[in-house]
Amino acid sequence: MPKKSLERINKSRGDDAVAQTSRPPMDAQARRSQPPVIVYPVDSLPQPDMARHEAARATLTKAREIVVPPRDGRAFRVPRGHYLRIVCIEGPQVADFNLWNAADLTERFYSGKTRALHRTHLTTGDRLWSTLPHLRPLATITQDTLDWYGWDDDGAGVHDVIGTRCDPYTHRLLSGEDYHRCCHSNLARALSQATALPVTEAELYVHDVMNVFMCSGFTRDTHQFFMKASPARPGDFIEFFAELDVIGAVSTCPGGDCGATHSSDVAQCHPLRIEILRPYEQFLAAGQLPEKSNYRRTHGM
Repeated sequence: MPKKSLERINKSRGDDAVAQTSRPPMDAQARRSQPPVIVYPVDSLPQPDMARHEAARATLTKAREIVVPPRDGRAFRVPRGHYLRIVCIEGPQVADFNLWNAADLTERFYSGKTRALHRTHLTTGDRLWSTLPHLRPLATITQDTLDWYGWDDDGAGVHDVIGTRCDPYTHRLLSGEDYHRCCHSNLARALSQATALPVTEAELYVHDVMNVFMCSGFTRDTHQFFMKASPARPGDFIEFFAELDVIGAVSTCPGGDCGATHSSDVAQCHPLRIEILRPYEQFLAAGQLPEKSNYRRTHGM
């Protein structure tokens, strides 16, 4: 990230936000030097069969295609065993992605748990886990043409599960103005149109997103969430395997490539293409539905 951009981020906090008010103890450095421990060791997690997905990819046929216009949203159904691609078609464009169990909208993508089980930015082999009490994979990432990016010198990566989504409530809180093309609103309209729910009811099912194609991280000094221009090029895509019948929704973020701003009509935005792909019949027949958590929900009572 350019030095001036980071300086603006740092100044935005103000001196009072970082003022030290407590005297450090004598053993402060020893306390800071404790070793980090991974919160969720995941060696016991069942791993997706990537070789099987690679074999299925050679048989894929396109079942449906949707184009999401700039600063808008679309929702779509993906049958279990099918593949979903979000494709960059004209220029770098961030997609805010939501995912639900098609039979039960209360079971939806749980970005916080997905982040805790995998990492802050997702790629091939990672799974999109559902909310409690279900806690099972809704989808598996099976291909990512931006996996080459890794981590840059600012500590940024691509496809984050740390940003929540731009929304009209925060926009109004910070600016005093209304803006109806934020990703939250785009996703709410899309889900409403796909399910016939009133938009005020559909909005309640919109949740924290996977920021597809977004390049983001945390500043090293202030630990603030930052974004920078997406490295996506026309033809880049991320591919998901639907572990069960799902409804997906994509918002083409009003921030475009998110290299400067969001929640306005200032940035250049591009459409994105959604492709739903069907594998061969034997592959569909052999698939198994992921089981819900078998915790009995007694919670010690």
